[in-house]
Amino acid sequence: QVQLVESGGGLVQAGGSLRLSCSASGFTLDEYDFAWFRQAPGKEREGVSYISKTDDNTDYADSVRGRSTIPRDNVKNTVYLQINSLKPEDTAVYYCAAVWGNLHDWGIPDGYDYWGQGTQVTVSS
Repeated sequence: QVQLVESGGGLVQAGGSLRLSCSASGFTLDEYDFAWFRQAPGKEREGVSYISKTDDNTDYADSVRGRSTIPRDNVKNTVYLQINSLKPEDTAVYYCAAVWGNLHDWGIPDGYDYWGQGTQVTVSS
């Protein structure tokens, strides 16, 4: 059974850091591209970060560029999202997603094969 499970969310003060984990089961991590999305109340789901399966090519939304990384551990079958210098506007439910094929635009939610259930991140000011 294919499954993505996020963890690591919680309440953090502005300026702090957080590392989210996305544990995959039922498939091999290195056969898929991964992305992190987030969705705040009343807003559309937006792409935060992306990592490819082949050369670990990464990309980031402008909102987190320079303060975020998306490492992957193929042995642990886990993808991470590290965000530093957290801001109240980072508050959202964070989701990880996986896709086997190629995407034209990784930041568009449509087209991903698997999604996790999400983990809440709340940043207090």
